[in-house]
Amino acid sequence: MNNFKKIGLTALAASLVSTSVFAGELTATGTASITAEGVSGEQLSGSGQTAFSMNNSINFNGSTELDNGMTVSMNFELDQGAAAQAADGGSTTQAANTGSVFDNHSVTVSSDALGSLTFAGHGGSSAASALDTTAAGDMWDNFDAEGVLGTAVAVSDSSPGNNSMFYTLPSMVDGLAVNASYKPRSTGRSSASGYAATYTGVEGLSVSYGVTDIEGGTSLTSGDQTVMKASYAYGPVTAAYSNSDYDYGTADGSADQETTSYNISYTVSDAISVSYGTEAISNGASGKIDAEYEGFKAAYTSGGMTVSASMLDAENTTHTTGSDEDLEYWSLGLSFAF
Repeated sequence: MNNFKKIGLTALAASLVSTSVFAGELTATGTASITAEGVSGEQLSGSGQTAFSMNNSINFNGSTELDNGMTVSMNFELDQGAAAQAADGGSTTQAANTGSVFDNHSVTVSSDALGSLTFAGHGGSSAASALDTTAAGDMWDNFDAEGVLGTAVAVSDSSPGNNSMFYTLPSMVDGLAVNASYKPRSTGRSSASGYAATYTGVEGLSVSYGVTDIEGGTSLTSGDQTVMKASYAYGPVTAAYSNSDYDYGTADGSADQETTSYNISYTVSDAISVSYGTEAISNGASGKIDAEYEGFKAAYTSGGMTVSASMLDAENTTHTTGSDEDLEYWSLGLSFAF
């Protein structure tokens, strides 16, 4: 009896060892930046018009290949900025070096035949919001920060956030990428879905289109977001256009928003680039004036280091014509990738 028990236990231990070893890897990448920025205008007369800030994040990426040929990968971000704290339930007014550091995290299952499916536990993108960075690089966001930079309109999007799914279809046509997103039904809200396609089959050309449902629980808080983008590169010059239309069900159009942007960039060398861009954000309510932004950006890259600078102008930042809504912004930044 004892011998049989020993043989059985030995076989069980061997089977546990043989099934617990998998080929996989875990890597870490990070970024860090230091930025000096300032803004001037009647809205900010007095003190607190210049600020220094630091951003940093570390991304852990793990992956393994299964016996059936599918690949499973995981991404987890540590980010101690105020925005990460707010997304994790904290306050954006917390000190940037305190509070939760846990940020975006997701799991992706993929194969050449089936495409890839990403489940985002936090920080997911919809098919439309994955495209909605403006052609000029979201210049409006420089005037939307708290504190020293005052108050300005923010661009809305259909990003589903936590516990959402993003699917990329396998390649069917050369140069064509098709995506879909799904936000499961939650309390008081229906599920939301979206799709998008990007075509890069012509040298230098990229064209994208995406649309995603917005489900807020009622007809007045639901709608959709539609995004269109196009860019064409010819030699060192790239021209780009983008339009994001955020359409809600409110009768007065006060929640509707359309953002149109143009940008032209010139690559001076492998290390130096300059660009000029514009953005206009319209509100659907009667009597509202477009918020308008324009400016220049420049960047110098050497290895993992990038030095960037910008000079931007903003008008009608909260959709009215008051002189206190006209602002000028500058920034000088130094960032590292490792």
